[in-house]
Amino acid sequence: MTEDIYRPRDDEPGALDGIRVVDLTIARAGPTCVRQLADLGAEVIRVSAPGREDLSGSDSQNLHRNKRALVVDLKQEPGRMILERLVERADVFVENFRSDVKTRLGIDYPVLAALNPRLIYASLSGFGQTGPYARRPAVDQIVQGMSGLMSVTGPPGTGPWRAGIAISDTAAGTFLAQGVLAALYARERTGRGQWVHTSLFEALVNFMDFQAARWLVDGENPPQAGNDHPTIFPMGLFETRDGAINIAVLGGWDRFAAVVGDEQLAGDPRFSTIQGRARHKEALRAMVEPKLRERTSAEWLEALSAADIACGPVLSVEETFADPQADHLRLTRTVRHDEAGDLELLRHPVTLSETPTSLRTPPPTPGSGTRAILSEHGYSDDEIAEFVAQGVVDREE
Repeated sequence: MTEDIYRPRDDEPGALDGIRVVDLTIARAGPTCVRQLADLGAEVIRVSAPGREDLSGSDSQNLHRNKRALVVDLKQEPGRMILERLVERADVFVENFRSDVKTRLGIDYPVLAALNPRLIYASLSGFGQTGPYARRPAVDQIVQGMSGLMSVTGPPGTGPWRAGIAISDTAAGTFLAQGVLAALYARERTGRGQWVHTSLFEALVNFMDFQAARWLVDGENPPQAGNDHPTIFPMGLFETRDGAINIAVLGGWDRFAAVVGDEQLAGDPRFSTIQGRARHKEALRAMVEPKLRERTSAEWLEALSAADIACGPVLSVEETFADPQADHLRLTRTVRHDEAGDLELLRHPVTLSETPTSLRTPPPTPGSGTRAILSEHGYSDDEIAEFVAQGVVDREE
């Protein structure tokens, strides 16, 4: 194929073109959901509370592109009425308050659904909407510990280790975005909106996947396995003469043995099956590791790749973005911010051939869209000026 299928197509309408989203999220998990909807083409109005602290710098810039911004004090009655008017014209409403806060503010699902029965109301919390922990605060680190993830991460016997990214935030935000898309599709059949909700805890327990299944189905409480795959060997990190590489041998055992240059490996009945190699892991390790230390990482990567054995280097973040495959895939896009200049941001990782994802606009300054957004929703210049004077809205234009 000669066409550059990964070229930027930011001026074309996306799959969610025409969908309006009101975004009341902060921190990372909720904005992760909204970012995906925005990248897919939805029109997003980010509603922030005046003076409320949130993520800043590159973190915020990465999360809040493709949005417009409005600052509204929902604790004042006129502010809540402004939000209600936005909701009446919206398709999706996303919030990540603690479970009881939206009820106290008078903007929970029953209230907003009465205003707009077609509304998809999306909620993200730490531990779910009900239950003994529903009102507890939660962040990624807490949920990594409670989900079981930290118990299976890190070298054997070293105690709990956290993952190097905010994985529960990303998981929950992505699952919520999936739920919103499913609810929008269901609305095409029923004409009705619905309440969609998940939590950091639910999402990360689900991300435990096969490790959770080992307990639920097999009755095995998974231990730490370090850089080895928990159930398959050889699959993990192996030292070479000048560093380390990742190797994964699923099929092609004879090819791997030939590349390593140990005739005993191919002929040893202990290693003839995946199950056998896992059972005799330490004996196999004792034979393989000395061989791998004889050559450099580059030499092994070339030889293993030629034999169609899955392998790869261990890269820093800087090296990842310099990698030729990353460059080919154009994993980033550049947008121009009036204050910060050019921002290179991660693009959405899914490519749609007919309705492309896009980075259309840089992250907005809070309140930068106040006058335009309120005008579009029927407020006069005098009303807007009065809102500003009363502190109901904030304007930075």
